[in-house]
Amino acid sequence: MQAADKGQAVDLNGQDLRIGIVQARFNDALTSALATNCLAELKTLGVTDEQIRHVTVPGALEVPVALQVMAESENFDALIALGCIIRGETYHFELVANESGAGVTRVSMDYQIPVANAILTVENETQAWARAEEKGRDAAKVAVEMANLLDTLR
Repeated sequence: MQAADKGQAVDLNGQDLRIGIVQARFNDALTSALATNCLAELKTLGVTDEQIRHVTVPGALEVPVALQVMAESENFDALIALGCIIRGETYHFELVANESGAGVTRVSMDYQIPVANAILTVENETQAWARAEEKGRDAAKVAVEMANLLDTLR
């Protein structure tokens, strides 16, 4: 077994990649900010509008099933999950955060497709706004990098 190649170049060329994005509408202003930043970064990385399919769903719990349908279509090289779950006073936060996260991971593992999970799980709206720009851009980079990496591993 070889040691990890720490000098491995990161391939962020999205020119020929097809990307699917599923955005939760709950906390819409925040998730729209995530989407705006994600889409801007995808364009910077060379992904064209024609190569992107962006859909919305009601909330974070609905994201995994839309990702699953996209993965099953085999029309995408990578997927991106966008959402925002803000802690409230009840256990509902934990339920939604845990189940949506598990569902997103399951899609990636079951279909061997990269899924960049940018579903924010935060204590309050201030924390969400502080992360919206960076996490939206990060999701784009993760999707492109992982799509390219998996292509070289196959």
